[in-house]
This record gives sequence, C-alpha cells and structure tokens, in this order.
Amino acid sequence: MTEVRFAQHAPTDSFRVVAGEIAPGGIPITRLAERVGRTPFYVYDRAALTARAQALRAALPAALHLHYAIKANPMPAVVQHLAGLTDGLDVASAQEMMVALDTGMAPEHISFAGPGKTAAEIRRAVAAGITMTAESEAQLDLALAAGSAMGIEPRIALRVNPAFELKAAGMKMGGGPKPFGIDEAKLPALLDRMKAEGIALTGLHIFSGSQNLKPEAIVDAQQKSYELARGLLAQWGRPVRWLNLGGGFGVPYFPGEQPLDVGPIAGNLHDLCERAEADIGAPLVIELGRYLVAHAGLYVCRVLERKESCGQVFLVTDGGLHHHLAASGNFGQVLRKNFPVAVANRIGEPANEVQSVVGPLCTPLDILADKMQLAHAEPGDLIAVFQSGAYGLTASPAAFLSHPAAAEVLV
Repeated sequence: MTEVRFAQHAPTDSFRVVAGEIAPGGIPITRLAERVGRTPFYVYDRAALTARAQALRAALPAALHLHYAIKANPMPAVVQHLAGLTDGLDVASAQEMMVALDTGMAPEHISFAGPGKTAAEIRRAVAAGITMTAESEAQLDLALAAGSAMGIEPRIALRVNPAFELKAAGMKMGGGPKPFGIDEAKLPALLDRMKAEGIALTGLHIFSGSQNLKPEAIVDAQQKSYELARGLLAQWGRPVRWLNLGGGFGVPYFPGEQPLDVGPIAGNLHDLCERAEADIGAPLVIELGRYLVAHAGLYVCRVLERKESCGQVFLVTDGGLHHHLAASGNFGQVLRKNFPVAVANRIGEPANEVQSVVGPLCTPLDILADKMQLAHAEPGDLIAVFQSGAYGLTASPAAFLSHPAAAEVLV
C-alpha cells in the first residue's frame, strides 16, 4: 500500500495508488466510478478490512473473543466478510439481527444490545436463539415472557451501567445517569432474583464509552470493568459463557490526531485473560465496530462546478451531508474539523491550492472540506473522503432535500 499524507492529518496506507489515482481493491477510482455507474458512492476495501482484523489477532491474546459491532457498518457484504474474521457479531436492531443471521454465524455468537427494544424485537431475538442483552429489568421480563410462550429458555445477558466512565471518550456510554444498561448498584438485587427464579445468565456486558485514542484510558476502563464484573460474578456463583468488556478503540479523523497504540491495551488484555481463566472460567470478549471498518472506507463524489466567491474557491459536488453527516461536522462535533479529503484521481499532484468542498444541498452546513489544501480540481474530478467506513451512510439523513441515495460497494 502507498502511504497518502494529508496536511496535519495522520497518514493513511489503507489503499493502493495506481497511476496517480486512489485505487480501492487495486481499481483506479475513475474506473471504479464507471463500474459503480454513478456517484456518489461508498467503497470498502476487503484487503484493508482483513489486514486490520489480522493485525488485531496477532496482537491480542488467543483466548480473547473478538466481536464486530454491526452498527458501525451494516452493509450485508461487509458484515459477511467480517463474520469470517471475528468470533461473534453484536447487533442493535432486529434488522441488524437478520443481517447477522444471514452470514451463517451461529446464533449463540450473536448478541442484541440497545436501550429501546420492543417486545416484538425481543420475541424475535429469543426465537432466533441469540443472546438478548437486557438493558433493564423490564427487558429481562419481556425476554422471559417470550421464552415461556415459545417453550424456549432464552439466552440472557445483562448490560451494566458502571459508576465510572471511559475517560477522554468521544461518546460516554457509562457512568452516572444513562439510558444504557442497568445501574451497577441495582445489579446485586437483580442477580439474587435471577438465582431465586432459576434464570440462566449468559454473561455480562460493560461498555463505558467509544472513540478513544488514549490507550491508558482504555486500559483503565477495562481493568475497572473486569473488577466490577468479577465481583458481580462472584456473587452470582454460577458459570457464565463470557464477559464482554466493550470496545472504545478510536480512529484518527482530525488534524493532530494519531492512530491508537494498541500495544498497551493488548498487554493488559493478556493479563486479564489469564486472570479470567482462574476467576470466572469464561472467556473475555471485546466488541469493535469503528476500529475494524473506518479506515477501509471512502466516500466518493464528483465535482459538478468550480466557482469562486469573494476570493474563495468552492468545489460544488453531487455529495454531501445527506450521505456523510459526520464529515460535514454535524454528527457530534462541537467545532467543525476536516476529515482527510483528497482529489482522488489527482492523488499524485501537489495539494497546494486552498479549496472548499461543498455539496448540492440548500444549507450552509453542507460542507465536506472547509478551506483545505487540495490538488487543483475541475468539474468531473472525484473527491474522496477518507476514514469513511464507519457511521457513514446509515448514520446520515439520506432523505434530506430528496436528493438521490449513495451507492455502496465492497471491492
């Protein structure tokens, strides 16, 4: 792979460069656009997905189970590919559950999390034989009722809302009042109830935050999660199938950010896996979404017009925030910062002209790159937004202003 550098952004080497063009899957981007038949589109690179999963496997302990969190990118072809590289799939809706089951992954290796499951979704999960992760006592009761009605013993895990949070996380999903999971303080009483009623427990799920680039923060959260779970499982006093420590592994999107150093995290997980064998007799699980797929995706759109306004050059494209809300800065950013962006068919040319890339929507929020140094671009050129394999199309308001949908391909 050829390393591509962007001013102040971490370099990327996930894609080949052929004849001066970014070439996902070895296909020059102009040829790929002809193959897809239209722009805009998302493209995901199989080799990049495989390389990331294999690098993790080499670093992490063999006893650790690696799961893919489908919500990061639920494209069926991507999920199918990652099903062959991971030990399990984590879903957040009944539709994601169907995508996971279609891969052929064994139901016992699929788990269903989320704070707002309907009774119908829970019945479907119980009927499928996947693990229903209860985020409240009410969800537990719905799963038990569904199992009783169908004559099935449901696979039930409990998600814990820990009293601590993942420091420096992009999104905090534990610590204090949260819609996610069952408060740590309420778990002992619930475990006592489950024991008294003879309810089986598949495992515990503790996920305190996501998008973290500080290995020491992830290590700290994993250690705290393990100690919390060890105490709860000691009270439980019966076998479980796994302990899910969540994920939190971040990727560099913005200027000044650097790739996560997995080394300290892997070292800590080696220690925790050894302890888990003795303490709880069940494997540890980590679930990763963004970290497995973000680097492997590009969002590609075409320049429709090059225009100048008050001395500023704008590249008006057929893509925008309706397809890629995160790159526009409207998906959790407080102060807007640019994703790495390039003129994909001029990757060998110097990025020495300040240009802004905007979409076709009638809103000033429709920005893909704001005053960024890019290669000189003209109508017909292709713009690529890197780090687009996670939380792209399905995390965007695709129906906004009724513009055409983006395509997706895996190459």
